[in-house]
Amino acid sequence: MSAALLTRPVVILLGLVTAIGPLATDMYLPAFPQLEKALGGGNDSAQFTLGVWFLGLAVGQIFQGPLSDRFGRKVPLTIGLFVFALASAGCAIVNDYSLFCFYRFLGALGGAVSAVIPRAVVRDGATGRKGVQIMAQLTLVFGVMPALAPSLGSLVMRFGSWRNIFWLETVYAILAILGVLFILPDTLAVDRRIFLHLKGIFQRYKTIVHEPVFLTNALINAFSSFVMFSYVSSAPAVFEQFLGFSPQLFGIFFGINAVFFILGTQINSRLLHRVPLTTLLEGAVLWVVTIGAVFLGLTLCGFTGTEHRLLLCLLVIMMIAGLGFITPNSTVLSLSRHDQHAGSASAMLGTFRFSLGFLGSVVVGWLPGTGAIPMAMGMFIGALGIVCSTLARRHFKGHRNH
Repeated sequence: MSAALLTRPVVILLGLVTAIGPLATDMYLPAFPQLEKALGGGNDSAQFTLGVWFLGLAVGQIFQGPLSDRFGRKVPLTIGLFVFALASAGCAIVNDYSLFCFYRFLGALGGAVSAVIPRAVVRDGATGRKGVQIMAQLTLVFGVMPALAPSLGSLVMRFGSWRNIFWLETVYAILAILGVLFILPDTLAVDRRIFLHLKGIFQRYKTIVHEPVFLTNALINAFSSFVMFSYVSSAPAVFEQFLGFSPQLFGIFFGINAVFFILGTQINSRLLHRVPLTTLLEGAVLWVVTIGAVFLGLTLCGFTGTEHRLLLCLLVIMMIAGLGFITPNSTVLSLSRHDQHAGSASAMLGTFRFSLGFLGSVVVGWLPGTGAIPMAMGMFIGALGIVCSTLARRHFKGHRNH
């Protein structure tokens, strides 16, 4: 496929489809207290539903990649969005906590296509610098939804029940299906489609994972998700309960973080004309781990409490902005050697990403301390993982050069 077919409407559509992930993740964050009360799950039960969502995304992507390599990009994407729409409607009507968790997991299995297939479509049509630029455009649209989602969720709750949040997700998915049917070309030609039995599927994944360029860059990408989801899962408790933010103020701050993440991706895209991609990536890694260490140190010393709200917010923003450089660069590098099975490689990348995202959302709930300490510890653990993965990438690169 020629990159010329990745027209602006197609890129925007791919971004809007990709945004389903953060939409379903972030829009109901302000509703956590009401959801726990309505479904009877108890304290912190809403945070577990977020972990269920991440787990479903991780599992779903294992199968979505091979399906898209076998049947093309368009049909699996349409079916997955339809499953997500049905599950979102289920979340809107249930009154049982266990059933709600089931529908969240089912919705993630279907919604996993929104993470796998847009990346594969970009890989079908563009690589290298052009691929990074388009990925940055996708990330720009992707970043708009986290900026809007919590505020949109708060607005929906102001005029009705938290259940309307999931009805809105249902409508969004239906509109995305229509966009896929009428705008998106199938970028994987029939003669490039590959059928694999179950054994062949796992053999392909084994081959992908054993490729050092993929493995190390995918781990960088995945640990950046650990950092992000450590923040996302603990944010309602830290900012609404500990710092006393209103749902509206919490939504505004969440949006500010998303704006700085987007700003990072766009500065990264502009700098690619002058600075090597790997240099930008490694510079961002150094930035994130340094800010993470400062954040943790100040938090343990008591300098990010209620009387230091601005400092805490600034440190979080600075870390999230650094992830705006890491995410698109590590994504393109991890897929750079997998032209013939971009769907499977994209799926494995997503499985890594959401597995560690799930782990981050769970671990931060187990970490000791009060206030912002668990958040700071979780984000720093993720930053250390990014550093270790970067060092492994340099090791393999140096070994290959010798």
